Amino acid sequence: MPIDSYKFLPRSMRTMYESTPAIDEPPVWTPLPKPVQQCTIALMTSAGVFLKDSQEGFDEERERQEPTWGDPTYRVIPRDVRQEQIGCSHLHISHASLLEDIDVVLPFRAFTQLEKEGAIGRLADEAYSFMGYQDRRLEDWRNVQGPELAARLKERAVDVLLLAPA
Repeated sequence: MPIDSYKFLPRSMRTMYESTPAIDEPPVWTPLPKPVQQCTIALMTSAGVFLKDSQEGFDEERERQEPTWGDPTYRVIPRDVRQEQIGCSHLHISHASLLEDIDVVLPFRAFTQLEKEGAIGRLADEAYSFMGYQDRRLEDWRNVQGPELAARLKERAVDVLLLAPA
């Protein structure tokens, strides 16, 4: 199935993104400290999902005003979340599929099965949701959100953080 990365963007932005040169940097990679069968794995998505009854949604109003800006904050999503608890605030993606099945952006069922089979050590109790379209120069992400999340992962003895991009 072909993916249209620009479907939910204003048409004028397609030209801007297509004319922007690709960033040629080496991938960020850290070898696993132990076999994956012993690792705790946390999931992360860039879909902008949140718990609609207990968390504030992401800042769509500013995203409307600045379409290349993404709210840099994150939300913690428990692994036992129920579908009806999920909301989504992100103007660059379609909400329909993930509001029908959260596993589209946070594959809890698949990783729970891998945990049961012993293919991974365990799935972490928390997953993390960000809004995509983060500018690499965003100071708040580098100085606040990123270090805060890294400390949280360390406190919870998470070995792997797996991004399921939206």
